[in-house]
Amino acid sequence: MLKTATTTVKTESKSESVKPMIARLVQRSQQALVNMNGFSQKQVDQICEAIALAALDHHMELAKMAVAETHRGVVEDKAIKNIYASEFVWNSIRHDKTVGIIRDDDEEQIMQIAEPLGIIAGVTPVTNPTSTVIFKTLLALKGRNTIIFGFHPQAQKACVRTAEIIQAAAINAGAPANCIQWISQPSIEATNALMHHPDIATILATGGPSMVKAAYSSGNPALGVGSGNGPAYIEKTADIKQAVNDIVLSKTFDNGMVCAAENSVIVDDAIYGAVKKEFNDWNCYFVKEAEQATLAAAMFDAKRGGVKGPIAGKSAYAIAQLAGITVPKDTKVLIAEIDGIGPNYPLSQEKLSPVLSLYKAADHAQAFKQAKALLKFGGLGHTAAIHTRDDQLVSAFGTQMLACRILVNSPSALGGIGNLYNNMTPSLTLGTGSYGKNSVSHNVTDKDLINIKTIAKRRNNIQWVKLPPKVYFERNSLRYLAHMHDINRVFLVCDPGMVKLGYVDRVLDVLHQRPNHIEIAIFSEVEADPATTTVDAGVTRMRAFNPDAIIALGGGSALDAAKFMWLLYEHPETSFFAAKQKFLDIRKRAYRLPIPNKAKYIGIPTTSGTGSEVTPYAVITDAETQIKYPITDYAMQPDVAIVDSQFVETLPPRTVAWTGLDTITHATEAYVSVMSSDYTRGWALQALKLAFDNLKASYEGNRQARQKMHDAATMAGMAFASSYLGVNHAIAHKLGGEFHLAHGLAIAITYPQVVRYNATLPTKIAIWPKYSHYTALADYATIARYLGLKGDNDEALKEALVARFIELAHSVGVKLSLQANGVAHKHFEKVVGHLAVLAYEDQCTPTNPREPLISELETIMRREWDGQGVEK
Repeated sequence: MLKTATTTVKTESKSESVKPMIARLVQRSQQALVNMNGFSQKQVDQICEAIALAALDHHMELAKMAVAETHRGVVEDKAIKNIYASEFVWNSIRHDKTVGIIRDDDEEQIMQIAEPLGIIAGVTPVTNPTSTVIFKTLLALKGRNTIIFGFHPQAQKACVRTAEIIQAAAINAGAPANCIQWISQPSIEATNALMHHPDIATILATGGPSMVKAAYSSGNPALGVGSGNGPAYIEKTADIKQAVNDIVLSKTFDNGMVCAAENSVIVDDAIYGAVKKEFNDWNCYFVKEAEQATLAAAMFDAKRGGVKGPIAGKSAYAIAQLAGITVPKDTKVLIAEIDGIGPNYPLSQEKLSPVLSLYKAADHAQAFKQAKALLKFGGLGHTAAIHTRDDQLVSAFGTQMLACRILVNSPSALGGIGNLYNNMTPSLTLGTGSYGKNSVSHNVTDKDLINIKTIAKRRNNIQWVKLPPKVYFERNSLRYLAHMHDINRVFLVCDPGMVKLGYVDRVLDVLHQRPNHIEIAIFSEVEADPATTTVDAGVTRMRAFNPDAIIALGGGSALDAAKFMWLLYEHPETSFFAAKQKFLDIRKRAYRLPIPNKAKYIGIPTTSGTGSEVTPYAVITDAETQIKYPITDYAMQPDVAIVDSQFVETLPPRTVAWTGLDTITHATEAYVSVMSSDYTRGWALQALKLAFDNLKASYEGNRQARQKMHDAATMAGMAFASSYLGVNHAIAHKLGGEFHLAHGLAIAITYPQVVRYNATLPTKIAIWPKYSHYTALADYATIARYLGLKGDNDEALKEALVARFIELAHSVGVKLSLQANGVAHKHFEKVVGHLAVLAYEDQCTPTNPREPLISELETIMRREWDGQGVEK
């Protein structure tokens, strides 16, 4: 018991001595961080350049120290690593902006500011000790961070000397004292205490799997690397001499300690003999089958797994001696030909030495399978290489390998670290992504060690006015069809009434006046509220006929149905399900409708309300659910609109009333929409003035008034084609579909209730950058003033507008309640809640000036039932 107690006391004493030491290092580092905070980019770059130059000046001294202390690697290669860590890394990051404002994009109204992460804990390995210290210091200080190192105990002296050299250079260049520090008495406990300290901003960890795992488990952010068990595939089209040269170079460079180096080679059967000969020519020794077990026992620790400590970085000759295998002293690489992968084949794992396993592959498929298995056995996410002249095979290999670096026709050790044999970022910390349980998948660089703050300035979205290229109006403007270019095959879409009224014949008469012969097909089966089945039937006929022009003649139903037929005719892959989905911004919608470009679309309205001849809208009813969807996309923008009043001169009064009230609603919603603009408001106000002044006379049959209403309907369409609509239409779409009400009637019943709703301070504020603040009440008042209505304030003017609408509707025989138009109360109560949800989902809702709640939409509908505040 006493012995146990004594041991516990000693352990606690050691822990207590470690913690204050780490605390002192962190405290000094924090002060250095404060001192560096005001440094300019120029000051930072001067310090980093001084570090790089000092490291270069001492590169050989440090290489010798590393080999002498660790008894690993090759002095000349460690010298190259030191040069690489200073020269190549500094060259790569030299011009990076890492201080203050690093981006100021006036067009995007985005500014980015770089700030340091803070104190970096740098954990270094025994395999690449001095070069890693140089590399991590450059990255840290480039971002105005400070760094505290925990060196591998077996490389402490070399790493301390490296740190002292670059610390002195940094301070002489103006860096604060203690910007570079290290644990002077190395231990696992001290390194763990450093990594767990709460004031560590991030850990830059390079080392064995247990150390990297400890970094990620510390509770602090970490950037680490995973183990590498990279395969290299020599495919039959490869340049064999180059491939073998690269692999021998890679495996002998610092005696194979770069984690990206090849650990196994897979060779196509067709060139296997030639590859073996080339390896032999390079003094590689092929380990006999009887020697493989002895070699494996000498190299790997069966209990803990992985390479034994003394093996990493030893020469091929030294490893062979340890294994009791006689080889020439000039042997470059030991190669074991094996056919298995996994725990039962220890030579198939990561080796960190000039030892390779060699596999034969019958074909590409087998080679890929072997490479995948090798990566899975300890190399996921790291590096895989291929030697081939087949670019398509390279793509396939890269796609299938779970490695973050796919190297082509290159030595993996020097290719993986980047910028020597390729244009990858030079780095000595190679992320392995989620495959290798890392947080990054790229070569770590300075940008990984800065915080980037983004200043996002408010900007108005680009808005637009999109209209058909040509809009013809006035009576007899239909004659444009006699002169329109490039028409040979015309597909005319309409409803049966157009045929009975002789309107189709009028169109045909003009077409027959053309100098060229015209082939004409007629689809006259469009119903009110056209369904998807009708559209499908029209598309079938259209494809059989193959038109170059589509003429839509009729009210909104025919024009809308023809638009979607046009789209499906040219792009049969178009999805109705996807097209009907709601969007907040048409430019960013999840589904992009393809643009028709084979046939022209000509819209000829025969009612004065829809505006469809100039809009990107097509209201289509889902035949299965009977729900109406206002599909909106500029892919369905008409090419030509012909607004000829001859087609509305004999309209029934009821149709005149309903469509005229729809025109007023189009213009009103366009004016108050969150997307309204100075462009669209002009059209909206003029349309409202024409409609309020002429609807009654038009209803009574006045020909001039009907022409004015026809123009007003198109102007309202031009306005809402770019500003869109609101909940008046969203609600009416659902009421009309459920209760089989004419669209214009459902619109009119809804109008007074929505105007009053929108004019009340909203529960939820509408979202759109240009809509800087709620203005609906003021907008309604502006409309009222433009119409000449009177009121002492905005509220009174809004009510005057509502009263004028009610008066006008009553004057043309429209009753403004659902009850008065035959909707059964029981039916209404059964569906009103569901209809409110559907109305919220309607495409017209997002641009309403008041963001609605579903419960509020239901309240509006309930007021519509008996016309509360409207009908007496």
